[in-house]
Amino acid sequence: MVNPPVGPSIDGAAPLSAQDLEQICAIIYRQSGMVFGETKRYYIERRVTDLIALRRSSSARDYINLLRADPRETELLINSFTVNETYFYREQHQLACLSNSILPDIIRSKGPGDRIRIWSMPCSSGEEPYSIAIWLLENWPLVDAYNIEITGSDIDTAILKQAVDGYYGQRSLSKIPADILDRYFEPEKDQQRRLISDLRESVTFAQGNIVDRASIAQLGRFDVIFCRNLLIYFDEAAREVAARNIHELLYPGGYICLGHTESMSRISETFEPVRFPDAIVYRETKDK
Repeated sequence: MVNPPVGPSIDGAAPLSAQDLEQICAIIYRQSGMVFGETKRYYIERRVTDLIALRRSSSARDYINLLRADPRETELLINSFTVNETYFYREQHQLACLSNSILPDIIRSKGPGDRIRIWSMPCSSGEEPYSIAIWLLENWPLVDAYNIEITGSDIDTAILKQAVDGYYGQRSLSKIPADILDRYFEPEKDQQRRLISDLRESVTFAQGNIVDRASIAQLGRFDVIFCRNLLIYFDEAAREVAARNIHELLYPGGYICLGHTESMSRISETFEPVRFPDAIVYRETKDK
């Protein structure tokens, strides 16, 4: 029996067999919740071929055995498949909703000096959690009246290091007004600008996997969670796991902001949509 073609070779390397592809996709799914398959073969092969060459594995089979034996290799694999497309002030209407509606509602049950905890997951190279910090300093008059804690998390360990360093190019900074850019970023050097140290120190970063409860349990609970454009990469089962974990990490009545194409209403009954003037967000509804 003749085996069906599995696609062209990449850079002279043998293509992945159907079984190799299936097993690598299963490892990615098990570790991250991201769904890949035959329709993304070219995308997968390019990344896996690079990793096979980096590790000087003799074949895809040897590389898969290495993945199963060494968690650090799995970490590198996941890092290579994460999508880190973001920029400062992305979906700015949600930031306006945070300062105009969400926080004013949250502080109804808090007093001056109380903690307000905000989680950005995935945070990529830091643009989103740093945007929250800058936006609140610029747009929420009560920012100094409360103890605001902002945490950024991502499954990608390499991108978290970039977030901590805080260097950004023109594409990341293109939506920030010039006066705000000059207040919060150091002068340009080598076509990059670095976030000032006070802002870098205002955000805490930690690795976390939204479909792995154990990896995020130590983060504690939050008043607001930004989880934008992540669930679109999951299947229904992984979305349900993510929704349960988000629910567990929100304080009662806490809010979650999703990407504009995502809807928590189709995933979980533990959240209700709230239509504020600036944005539609979701509020936790069940008691813990």
